[in-house]
Amino acid sequence: MIKVEAMIRPQKLDDVTAALSEIGVRGMTITEVRGSGKQKGLTHLYRGVEYTVNLLQKVKIEIVVKDSEAQLVAETIAKAARTGEIGDGKIFLSPISDVIRIRTGETGETALE
Repeated sequence: MIKVEAMIRPQKLDDVTAALSEIGVRGMTITEVRGSGKQKGLTHLYRGVEYTVNLLQKVKIEIVVKDSEAQLVAETIAKAARTGEIGDGKIFLSPISDVIRIRTGETGETALE
């Protein structure tokens, strides 16, 4: 099993969730987060005073899938989230050793279904 974590622009969330739904992804966790990277923040002008926002809003999507599905999920997220500009985000793939469905006690890939 693979955990796919994607940090994307908030305005691309609807596009990404729709694309994931089209390929059959059912379960995901979505969290609003803040962070910085190559984009390094934004400079704003408010009432003649310039200020910098160093931590930008992003959305974190977490999905655990079978090994065979991980690459398709990552490619789908990348395609739907891409604007071509700095700050589009990142996708991380990490191995998951086990999963347990609390309600039934099922483990492994059967707990993902």
